[in-house]
Formats: sequence, C-alpha cells, structure tokens
Amino acid sequence: MRRSALINVMVKAADKAGRQLVRDFGDVEHLTVSRKGPADFVSQADNRAERIIMEVLNEARPEFAFFGEESGQSGPDEPEGRWIVDPLDGTTNFLHGLPHWAISIALEQAGGIVAGVVFDPVKDELFWAERGQGAYLGSRQLRVSRKEDLSESLFATGMPFKGRADQETTMAEIERVALASAGVRRFGSAALDLAYVAAGRYVGFWERGLSAWDIAAGALIANESGARVTDMNGGDKVVSDRSIIVAGPMMYDQFFKLVTGR
Repeated sequence: MRRSALINVMVKAADKAGRQLVRDFGDVEHLTVSRKGPADFVSQADNRAERIIMEVLNEARPEFAFFGEESGQSGPDEPEGRWIVDPLDGTTNFLHGLPHWAISIALEQAGGIVAGVVFDPVKDELFWAERGQGAYLGSRQLRVSRKEDLSESLFATGMPFKGRADQETTMAEIERVALASAGVRRFGSAALDLAYVAAGRYVGFWERGLSAWDIAAGALIANESGARVTDMNGGDKVVSDRSIIVAGPMMYDQFFKLVTGR
C-alpha cells in the first residue's frame, strides 16, 4: 500500500522525533523531570520531541491546528484539520529505562480521525492507517485476531496509577478477565496496546481515564484492522467518555460483558 502525502508527513515527524528520543533514552539519567500529577511525569524528552513534531507538521501543513499533550492547542482559529499528538506515550517506562514507548500522531478533520501513526523507535515498528484504507505495520497489512475462545486469548489494559479514583473498579475487571483468559498484560502505552490489537498480538484492550492524544491514532489503526472500537458504554464517544474497549469482531461481545459485568 502506497502511503499518502499526509501519512508521509506524519511519518517524517515521528521519525525525526524518534531519533531524538532514542538519544535521550540512552542518557535518561541526565534528563530534567517534572511532575504533572500523582505518578504522572513529563521530561525534557517529551518537550523536545513535541517541538520537533510541531515544527515538521506546521511547516508541511500551516493550515492545520496542533493539539499536543505538552503544549496544548495552537494554530489557526478555523483550521482545515487538527493534529493530535502524544510525543512520548509511555513516559514512565521511558524514565525507568524500559524500552516500550511510542510516538502517536493523529489527524482530525470534520470531527473524525482520518489518519494515524504510532511509531516505536526502539523496535523500529511503524503502525499507520488512513480511514477506509486499512491498517499497516510498515508495508504489511494488519488483521485483527479472529480468536473466539476466551481461554486462548491474551488481553491488555492500563492499570490506574496512584491517586486515580477507578483503581478498585479496574482491579475487579482485571481479575475477571485474567481468570477467564490466557492472561492480561499492562505494558504502559495505550497507543502501542491499540496497535498490538490491530496486529493480532492482543485479542482486546480496555482502559479508562484516557486523553485524546493517548488513543486517537491507535483507535483508528485498530478499527482499520477490523477491530470493533467503542467506549465503555458500548457507544462511539471514546474521546469524550475518556474510555475505550476494543476487540476483534468474534470476541467483542463476550469481552465487553466480561469487562463490564453487563
């Protein structure tokens, strides 16, 4: 599948920021780190990567707005589109020397996500999708898992960190899924979790308390691989509800019931 000009711009931004992040990852003990909230950190690396991405995207498409985790929104008052960017999804992993983190870039137009890129620089894995065009890992088209048996299925979630009000609910959900399945993983990057569902590595994923930049690109990639993507009420308000549950079409219904208890 040939990548469009828009995807190529997004890949260029992710690749340039990824090279800087890999350098920072090799010198992580010298980064300046500040706290945004309980167990929620931001580093020089996050800010540097976001500036790089912003520069590349703004130069290529000045008519688009930019919405980044660290800098907020900027750009035209009436933009033709909006970039939604997490320059480093998995900051806690990054700061602890764990090589599992990614760059997430999505493009929103007319109220919907039309393109997305999730790039893991350490593993050199580029997941990308455009609406209606399928999802890809590099040049290979992705297909969501077709598993139907819960006991053979591996799932992922995001465990709430200190200070989050939904810890008890999530722990109960994890127990239900773990007892019925082949296991539950908590790897600390929602963007990669969603990309891994698209690649068939996980059968499903769920999490609450997410922001647009955490899931915009990954949700599109999962959907374009054939996964069913909803909020935790089974609706389409993933961003406003700040929750997501995603699984292959053969598994979604029983997975939804297992997670929610409904």
